[in-house]
Amino acid sequence: MTKIHDRSVLVTGANRGLGRAFVTEALSRGARTVYAAARDASTIVDHPQVVPVTLDVTDPESVYAAAQYVGDIGVLINNAGIYLGESPLTGDLGKMRRELETNLFGPLNVTRVLAPIIAANGGGAVLNVHSVLSWLAVSGSYSVSKAAMWSATNAMRLELAERNIQVVGLHLAYMDTDMTAGLDVPKISAPEVARLAFDGVESGATEVLADDVSRTVKAALAGELEGLYPQLAAQVVG
Repeated sequence: MTKIHDRSVLVTGANRGLGRAFVTEALSRGARTVYAAARDASTIVDHPQVVPVTLDVTDPESVYAAAQYVGDIGVLINNAGIYLGESPLTGDLGKMRRELETNLFGPLNVTRVLAPIIAANGGGAVLNVHSVLSWLAVSGSYSVSKAAMWSATNAMRLELAERNIQVVGLHLAYMDTDMTAGLDVPKISAPEVARLAFDGVESGATEVLADDVSRTVKAALAGELEGLYPQLAAQVVG
């Protein structure tokens, strides 16, 4: 378990939505400093304990440059991501690669550079933001990228445990942000997701399932694929 109080926390994609909620929640839990990272650091909320950091997770040079300013980091929140949702078979492969660069290799870039700093500071935590679509392949390339990141999280958890770094995977379905503004479905709020995520970090969790949809889908992984994809059952019958 990793307490947020008196720790320095870095949040990627911190300029809006869930990223901004992570910044606010970290401050409410007594974080010493919150490094709020975004491609455009001028979009970061102004607060005496918030340090804007220019960071493009897809650019290794940008990651290395940002690392020079966060030497006391104890908690890393890999939140930055994009949604393109290309068809794996007919979609634009360039867009699919861009999605993978951001949603998979981006967090890997950041973690590879910052984990040694966290370890040198006595250990801490890495929280990776996934999605229920890590387990449900209904959003094309986005699901592919999130499934890959889920596997990467499980792998890095094993490797970083010996460095006293806790790795937590956060899964959620619909969240009330600009991205889902046009969807008439039940949504969890970004501040609530941030609260649940940090509760998980502080309690020593390995995964946080933020809503009922995520819990239902995760449980269904133990069953037959037709339980997740009813169209498969129809194909078998035909």
